[in-house]
Amino acid sequence: MKHVRNFAIVAILAFGVYALPGGDTAADLFGATLFVILTIGIGLLAARLYRERRFDIEALGDRWRLVLYAALGAVVLALAATPKLFDTGLGTVAWVAIMAACVYALVRVFRHAREY
Repeated sequence: MKHVRNFAIVAILAFGVYALPGGDTAADLFGATLFVILTIGIGLLAARLYRERRFDIEALGDRWRLVLYAALGAVVLALAATPKLFDTGLGTVAWVAIMAACVYALVRVFRHAREY
C-alpha cells in the first residue's frame, strides 16, 4: 500500500507540472535548485577531503600532483561540456575518451600513492 501511495503522489505532482500553467517553469526552477545544491555539496566534500588528505597530496611529489590535478580538472571540464559533446557522435567518443583517460590517470596516482 505504501508504494501505491508514493506512486500516486508522484503521479499527481507530474500531472500538475504537465497541466498547470507555468508548471514547466516551476519544474525547471526546481531542477536548477537541486543542481546548485548538488554542486555546492560536491564542492564542500572536495574541500573536506583536501583538508583531511593535504599531507598525502603534498607527499605525492610535483609530477604526480600535476597528474592528479590535471585529471580532476579534465573531469570537471568534460562534465561541464557534456551537453555540447553529446550533440555529435565524435563528441560522444571524445567525452568517453577523456573520461577513460582521467580514470586511468587517477588510478595511476592512487597506485603510486600506495607504493612503498
